Amino acid sequence: MATKKYTVTLPEELAEAIRSEVGPGGFSRYVTHAIERQRESERLGEAVEWWESEYGEATDAEMAEAAAERRGIERAHARLAEERQAAHRPTSGGNGQAA
Repeated sequence: MATKKYTVTLPEELAEAIRSEVGPGGFSRYVTHAIERQRESERLGEAVEWWESEYGEATDAEMAEAAAERRGIERAHARLAEERQAAHRPTSGGNGQAA
């Protein structure tokens, strides 16, 4: 992707805090990522507004169902991560087999 240099004004404390966290050369990447996330959020908001205009607002029951589904997905991902970590742990006993 082509890039172009722009001048923006930021609060000094914020800019320096970011610069100290991301190190040399990371500031532009950080700002680019932040702007991309903001644009995604705005587009998602527009999509939600359209959805609600077409189908009405989500009910409390629908929101609870979605939250429960999200928690289930998070638990499944956590289990998968634990299984991957366990598969990459060194084995004990020196015979190459897991204990």
